[in-house]
Amino acid sequence: MNLAEKSIVETQNVTKTYRQHDIEVHALQGVSLKIDAGEFTVMVGPSGSGKTTLLNHIGGLDSPTTGDIRIGDQFLGKLSRNALTTLRLWKIGFIFQEYNLISVLTALENVEYVMLLQGITATERRQRAEAILQEVGLAAMANRRPHELSGGQQQRVAVARAMVTQPSIILADEPTANLDSKTGASLLDLMKTLNEQHGITFLFSTHDPMVMERAKRVVRLKDGRIDSEERR
Repeated sequence: MNLAEKSIVETQNVTKTYRQHDIEVHALQGVSLKIDAGEFTVMVGPSGSGKTTLLNHIGGLDSPTTGDIRIGDQFLGKLSRNALTTLRLWKIGFIFQEYNLISVLTALENVEYVMLLQGITATERRQRAEAILQEVGLAAMANRRPHELSGGQQQRVAVARAMVTQPSIILADEPTANLDSKTGASLLDLMKTLNEQHGITFLFSTHDPMVMERAKRVVRLKDGRIDSEERR
């Protein structure tokens, strides 16, 4: 099996330098990382360590100053803006700290939305959205809008939305930050079950010890570099 078939994500000597006034900030300094199919990996580190920056680069939301990032067999730096948008649409699921649900849509419609962009038929969209809401325990909440849901329920909708397109990888940036500990633990257990039962690949950026406890692999960043990593 060649590298492109084995690893879903690879970063090669990625750097990111920002300029703030007359000062250069080195957010990433030569980061090389591979993520294989089915991993449940957590990136941890103090504020400013580069973990969210790296997650955003892997998701194609930002571009590195130098280095390469590969998703499957596609190098992000070689893609046009439209091609990058298409890659994100089909290959990457996102879960954000702030949920990022569309306020005027129901839970069901929020889950359907990405499939609408993909051009999937209304019948299939509805069937797949209903099935995934059932799996995350929200079938009874399908017709509620975000303001009618608790924070934990909104994040479950976000998980369902990220999963329903069957992406190559789901990127989760501090997904438990706005949840109480009990709700956060329940959500993490759900995501770990989805990882184990469906083989969905997860990559987290987090400060949360509960996420670290459940991880199969912990990558520690410090000052924009990989400081250490542990597999379990």
